Amino acid sequence: MLFNSLEFLIFLPIVFLFYWTILSKNLNIQNSFILLSSYIFYGWWDWRYLSLIAMSTILDYYTGLKIYNSVENKTKKFYLWISIFFNLSVLCFFKYFNFFINSWIDLLMLIGFEKQYTTLFKIIIPVGISFYTFQTMSYSLDIYYKKLKPHKNFISFATFVSFFPQLVAGPIERAKNLLPQINTARFFSYMQGIEGLRLILWGLFKKVVIADSLSMHVNMIFEDYTAYNGGVLFLGLIYFSFQIYCDFSGYSDIAIGTAKLLGLELMSNFKSPYFSKSLPEFWKRWHISLSTWFRDYLYIPLGGSKKGKIITIKNLFIVFVISGMWHGASWTFLIWGLVHVIFYVPYMIRPCKHFYENDLNNRKSFLKFLKRIFQVGTTYFLTTLSWVFFRSENINDALGYLINTFQNFDLPNSNRGGIPFILLLIFIEKYVHKNERDLFRIKWMRSKKIKQLLRIIIYYGMVSSVIHFSKFEKPFIYFQF
Repeated sequence: MLFNSLEFLIFLPIVFLFYWTILSKNLNIQNSFILLSSYIFYGWWDWRYLSLIAMSTILDYYTGLKIYNSVENKTKKFYLWISIFFNLSVLCFFKYFNFFINSWIDLLMLIGFEKQYTTLFKIIIPVGISFYTFQTMSYSLDIYYKKLKPHKNFISFATFVSFFPQLVAGPIERAKNLLPQINTARFFSYMQGIEGLRLILWGLFKKVVIADSLSMHVNMIFEDYTAYNGGVLFLGLIYFSFQIYCDFSGYSDIAIGTAKLLGLELMSNFKSPYFSKSLPEFWKRWHISLSTWFRDYLYIPLGGSKKGKIITIKNLFIVFVISGMWHGASWTFLIWGLVHVIFYVPYMIRPCKHFYENDLNNRKSFLKFLKRIFQVGTTYFLTTLSWVFFRSENINDALGYLINTFQNFDLPNSNRGGIPFILLLIFIEKYVHKNERDLFRIKWMRSKKIKQLLRIIIYYGMVSSVIHFSKFEKPFIYFQF
């Protein structure tokens, strides 16, 4: 079920009304209803894959109890590795089976064997499998590292694993944040509900209006990149950078907003990443739930940055390579991760202070202001170049796209229809949006009446735009992960 679909438009109000009316007096019934709704939400895509979520839920619930109750450390490790092995095995089988088979066939052809084979079956990747497997693994790891006690209420735990707003594309929640909320009585909050509706509207606007509009230009340019000059190709990269940002952050906004309607708070997942002044800062603002997951459960256990620069670079290499493969079963994603390692290394050799967006308003020194603008521009340029591997079908297309971009560079004379959408997004994020927890407050406007009028105009414009641009239903990019 897609957030930008008619089914979800019907599904969410029904869930909301039952949740806060006849089911609101009993927490267990409320959680059971969320669990049922989550399984309906996911099963709408393909009910057969509900068994994967159920198995992961049962196994991690059981291993969590065993890890906590075991006395010997060897026994704790044994049950921890059962959890990790099961989740990673399921993830690798469904996500990477086709990739390994095709890579093996390509290798055989490279050494002289003819392409004579029959594919017995092709594995379909379950939607959101990378997200909920990582979420359940973090539960077992937190118990092992004594950061969390196991949850004994199975219904509450199953609700945590399958919570439908963030089930298929995150944010990847931690048990220590979401489980206590699920296990605590909830009461309807008008302000929380309004904040949720604002986030849903903003998320739909970013997804349906901006991302989907830009996708038409992106698809046209990338599918026939040899027909365009370098200026159009670079414009295509800019379009894709904002398409993927609006697509994924839009989904996160809808997920956080939907959770708010149900009285639950999810973690922030994006904080205006394209205002970052360095690549380390970018990864503190982009897909925060994933970057912090890799930091806490992979980078720090490997030694982090405490064992010298060589070991630090090695750890970064491992993290970014795995991060690349997490995003997709393709060599292009692996290269995307390696490119980020290369871009990241100079920041490790010569550490820099991280500045945030609000610092741009500090204009005591004009030279300092220009320096910060340069930092933002450089960071955006590097991240945008890396997106070519994310979008291209294969490495040859990615390299060909980059070569053509800089070989025949000229000002773009076509495909400029996406520029107004980007400028609109930048304006809103800089002067209106600011913070997802404080959406459309417009604090720079002093007059309350004008502020209210401006908000009404914004809401009306966004609703009208979403309705107008929602003629063609398009899936979220991150559903493939």
